[in-house]
Order: sequence, then structure tokens, then C-alpha cells
Amino acid sequence: MSEKTITIDHRNIGSAHPCFIIAELSANHAGSKEVALNTVRAAKDAGADAIKLQTYRADTITLDVDAADFVIKQNTLWDGRKLYDLYEEAFLPWEWHEDIFQLARELGLICFSSPFDHSAVDFLENLNAPAYKIASFEITDIPLIRKVASCGKPVIISTGIADEQDIELAVQTCRDAGNDQIALLKCTSSYPAPIEEANLVMIPDLARRFNVVSGLSDHTLGHTVPMVSVALGGAIIEKHFILDKSLGGPDAAFSLDIPEFTAMVKMVREAEAALGKVNYDLTDKARKSREFSRSLYVAADVKAGDIITIENVRSVRPGFGMHPKHLEEVLGKRFTADCPKGTRMNWELVEDPS
Repeated sequence: MSEKTITIDHRNIGSAHPCFIIAELSANHAGSKEVALNTVRAAKDAGADAIKLQTYRADTITLDVDAADFVIKQNTLWDGRKLYDLYEEAFLPWEWHEDIFQLARELGLICFSSPFDHSAVDFLENLNAPAYKIASFEITDIPLIRKVASCGKPVIISTGIADEQDIELAVQTCRDAGNDQIALLKCTSSYPAPIEEANLVMIPDLARRFNVVSGLSDHTLGHTVPMVSVALGGAIIEKHFILDKSLGGPDAAFSLDIPEFTAMVKMVREAEAALGKVNYDLTDKARKSREFSRSLYVAADVKAGDIITIENVRSVRPGFGMHPKHLEEVLGKRFTADCPKGTRMNWELVEDPS
């Protein structure tokens, strides 16, 4: 199976390319457009490749009712709150989107969003969004996925609440719409997520099983999980990003601030550099270091005609003499010349006994 790649705004994304690092703005704007714009600037400075938004209104994602079904009771950070009230606090005003997209483009950041209903897709199309993200809890919204896929842009899908059948249906829905630019992100839908539930071995399995680009949408604290995901072939890392955790808000507790995000990017790039590529050719430095390998040297003063033995020829460091593989070949033969201890062995010093 060939290496899968998707292309977002001329950026090739796949395991053969540098990891695509997304800063998730989410609710980390504190109700301030200026905070939102400053977060975009900070994401660029912290090393992100992209800034991702969420495009919804409270009434496009849930209903404003007091029934028990609509009150959160899942042992989360938000237990006891109505869904409507949470989303009313968290949503990013739609009238801010254009300025955020414009600033991101000026900074060289890719900007895209997670739409949560059909009207959000239409709105983002008018902003020329270069890709779409399907959030974990929307993976079962097949009409939304079909609408997104039909735009012909790359579709990144989080799999946090999905079983295999959910993923198969979402991927097939994209392909049935003529869109094979698909990425699947391993995601643990806990906020924050325990590191022992990261299950990162799913990243290469998602790529193989569904023939897609794969990566990570991460809610763990710290940098370990993103760094390891790269070693497993993760081509995308998405992390919630906040200017300062003192801003508070629904997502602050599991978001990375500027120093944390900057450190994560550095560790990811170092991990990529450490992974390197399959190559058995020696670098100039490695070739030079072969001087410290073993080779055959005269280990005692000898005269012409002396028999070569394990006492007077040894495999030692450094590596300027004959290859050690020839030791047994020269034993029992004679020296052709007088040699002081420390002479490099070479074939001109060896002759068969007559």
C-alpha cells in the first residue's frame, strides 16, 4: 500500500513529511476577540503550523431546555451544567472568523475549523477554509460528514467516541462523496485524558486499516504522548492552546499555554530529527569514526621470515591496518620484512612459507 498524503493549502501531510502541528483555539478566547487574535499570533510564535477553530452557536449544537438529558453528568469538568449554557459560553462568535482567518494567512498559519452543522459549512466555504475537521462527538453525524466531504477539501476526523464500524462508515461516507483526502486522529475523549488511555498503537493501525493519513488529537497533560505519536508515524498533532491558563474557561485545564506548547513543538521536532530515515550509507563523521575501529597490527618486533602468529599480529584499535576478517588468513604465513611493534599490517608484508 502506497504512502498516503493529504494536501492542505499546499502543505503535504503524511508520515513521510514533517508532522503537521495544530493549535486548537476552541473556547480559549475568554469572550474577547483581541484574546482570540493574540492567541493566533502566539500560536505562530510557538511553532504551530495551523490554528483550528470551532464553528457553531449554542442553538446549532443543542437545545435550550432544562430536561435532565441536557444536563452534563459524565464525571467531567463541566458536570451539572446545561449543554446550552456551556456552548453559549464557549462558542467563537461567527463575526470574528473572517479577521482570524485573515490574520492567520498574514502570519503564514493555516486556518481551518470544525463545523457543527450545515450552516457552519456554508459559512466556512465563504471564508475559503482549506480543510475541515470533524470533532469526535460528530463522527456519527453522517449527513454532516457527507456535506463536508462534498466540498472537496481534506477532512480530518477525530475518533474519540468511535468504534470500528463508526470509523468505517465515516470514511466510506467521504469516499462515496468522491473525497479520499482523509485523516483519522486517535483521540481519547476525556478532559484531561489519562496518559494510560492514550493507546497510541492505534495510530499506525488506523493508517493501515483504513488507508488514510493518521495522527493524534490529544487531551493529555504534558508532552510525552505527542512526542511518542511521532515515533509511531503520526502525521498530525492537535493540541488545545491557550495564551494563559489564568484566562480560565471550559478548556483551560487541559490546554497548553505558550511555554508548554513551544516545548512540545521543540520535542516533536527533535523526535522527528532523531527518527531520521533508513540509510546504511555512512556520514562523513561516521566514516571518520571508523578510525577507532579494530584492524590488524604487528604486536611485537619481528624479522623478515618470521612466522605470523597470534602473538605477533593482533586485532586492535585503531582501524588503519588490514581488516580483522583476514586474521586467520595470514596466520602461519611469513613476514616479508622487518617490522617494529605497531606496524599496520598489509598484504605486502605477507607471503606463503616456501
